[in-house]
Amino acid sequence: MPDTKMNEVLFGFDEKTLEQRGGLWTAREIAQQPQMLRETQALLMARRDEITAFLQSVLTPANARIILTGAGTSAFIGTCLAPVLATQLKRRVEAIPTTDLVCAPQLYFEADTPTLLVSFGRSGNSPESVAAVELADRFVTHLQHLVITCNEDGALAGYAKGGRGLTILLPEATHDRSFAMTSSFSCMTFAALSAFTGVDKLQPRIDAIAEATQGVITDYTAMLKAAADEGYERIVYLGSHVFQGLARESGLKLLELTNGALVTMFDSPLGFRHGPKTIVNARTLVVVFFSNDAYTRSYDADLLDELRRDNDAARVVAITAQDGVGLDAVDTIRVKGLETAGDADLLFPYIVAPQIFAFYQSLRHNLTPDKPNASGTVNRVVQGVRIHAIEGH
Repeated sequence: MPDTKMNEVLFGFDEKTLEQRGGLWTAREIAQQPQMLRETQALLMARRDEITAFLQSVLTPANARIILTGAGTSAFIGTCLAPVLATQLKRRVEAIPTTDLVCAPQLYFEADTPTLLVSFGRSGNSPESVAAVELADRFVTHLQHLVITCNEDGALAGYAKGGRGLTILLPEATHDRSFAMTSSFSCMTFAALSAFTGVDKLQPRIDAIAEATQGVITDYTAMLKAAADEGYERIVYLGSHVFQGLARESGLKLLELTNGALVTMFDSPLGFRHGPKTIVNARTLVVVFFSNDAYTRSYDADLLDELRRDNDAARVVAITAQDGVGLDAVDTIRVKGLETAGDADLLFPYIVAPQIFAFYQSLRHNLTPDKPNASGTVNRVVQGVRIHAIEGH
């Protein structure tokens, strides 16, 4: 029988063509995110009592500290979630990359502070991720681990066993086979949000989140392809609080999938004026992630208006869940169904737009999105890291 899956069309290409162009896995993994988000929530619902009991126990001390950690894209999960989790949990929540923890553990770990180390890892095998959990065990007296990973065979997956914590293993399909992390990023982010916010509280919201994410894919793929064909040379992503982490991830995705061919930058709308704005020229695309919070949103709108008045950028695009003055249909990606949602819920539909744009840019630059770095100097799982011994611990 013929492989009917190879007849499916993703982002305007049948899967046979995508396989020939080296972009099949990237396209599949971007497109599968609405379904993977639903499957991730279902997995968490099945374990909600276990997850709730574990987190209630480790977060009981008033001085409990949560460190959200990972490397690269996995680190940006923490950057996205730390502000909202700190507010919700009323605990100290910090996003510290494994790459910082490993090179200077004495600056970050606190021996006498009860700590939950939350480790994110697609493969769970990066040298820094493994070293970070080992160093934490050596430096922190009262330590628990929460591992959120996509790979049951990875080094991190088994680390929390034996009473040292809890592992949340995500659906197998989220263990992205392509070079760039897409569904692994969104589903690890969602898993952490659901676990810490309360799995039961996320259950009524999952359908709206997944449908909004699918809506961006369905409604804006053509716009994003056309934008990729415009030939921009510089792309800037801007977002406040949780969206600053998303802006950073968006820039990295484009850098990765174009193998460094395009200049990318991230910042906050307010921070952008303090020097970084000098990057803007006639070949620059600026994308602003809009908050649903009315106060924060006012600053997003101010910068959008300013950039359009300056008329220096080639194009300024808003990604938003609400309508507003100055948000025209041509230069706006309007996320549907989340007009009153908290900003954390917007992370998932918002990120698919930069992912799709980066995918098309990769093809435009005659690269293979599944493995854009042909030389092998940059790898899917980081190589070449030597972990050095540290004295005194």
